Amino acid sequence: MGKRNPDKKRHAVQAIWALLSNSYMVGFLQGKIYQGRLKNLCVPGMNCYSCPGALMSCPIGALQAVLGSRSFKLPLYVAGFLFFVGALTGRLACGWLCPFGLLQELLNKLPFPVKIASFRGDRLLRRLKYIILLVFVILLPMLLTDVLGQGAPYFCKLLCPVGTLEGGIPNVLLNAGLRSALGWLYAWKTVLLAVTVLASVIIYRPFCKYICPLGAIYSFFNRISVYRYRADPQKCTGCGACRQVCGMGIDPVKEVNSGECIRCGRCKKICPSKAISDAGR
Repeated sequence: MGKRNPDKKRHAVQAIWALLSNSYMVGFLQGKIYQGRLKNLCVPGMNCYSCPGALMSCPIGALQAVLGSRSFKLPLYVAGFLFFVGALTGRLACGWLCPFGLLQELLNKLPFPVKIASFRGDRLLRRLKYIILLVFVILLPMLLTDVLGQGAPYFCKLLCPVGTLEGGIPNVLLNAGLRSALGWLYAWKTVLLAVTVLASVIIYRPFCKYICPLGAIYSFFNRISVYRYRADPQKCTGCGACRQVCGMGIDPVKEVNSGECIRCGRCKKICPSKAISDAGR
């Protein structure tokens, strides 16, 4: 089972977490967003605040909200949360707890004539998520403010397909007032979501590789996190099985704990000599 479907257990965890973190069923029935005390907490993965079923907040949305507020110039809680998750597990949350990551992986399993593992400029394009983090998540909310000194969550507003899927589409379907107010921004975000869905069928986790600012933050901690991988060159036979099975397109032996690694565990499962293990084992 492990070799035929190495992601079965992980996908089950992702699905359960997605259901638990979006279990406010009243929101879907009434077309309302939950605003109770749990919304003061963040989930470790991308999950839209505006999803009718969401019980907690998205850390990227929360970070933008705090940075763009004239009352809170230092996002201590959100930054502390991100630093804690990153320092503890690196990008493990990307591989195990992100609902949108699960969706991309399931889409990639759909049959399609062309599947792209890599392409010229792939490595360069992966730097885009760091630019998006800096510009759309940090700088724009801080610098472009209204007359009251409030900044907008520009990444959520202009780029995030997660918000469109989990928040935009359900809320528009559930509220007639919103349907009458649709404009170019909703159309733009819908196009971005459609492109992301199509790209996910062809490329493994394109949003995670090239766009996601949360993955960019966690990637800084991959090499120093408490939970990380260890590659033993003395055990490695050079068979290349780990490299072939890695959906993120890295060499798990030569690039162990790369910032692109989402800790999915495929390389550990496929290695015949057990050269890749959890650090400390």
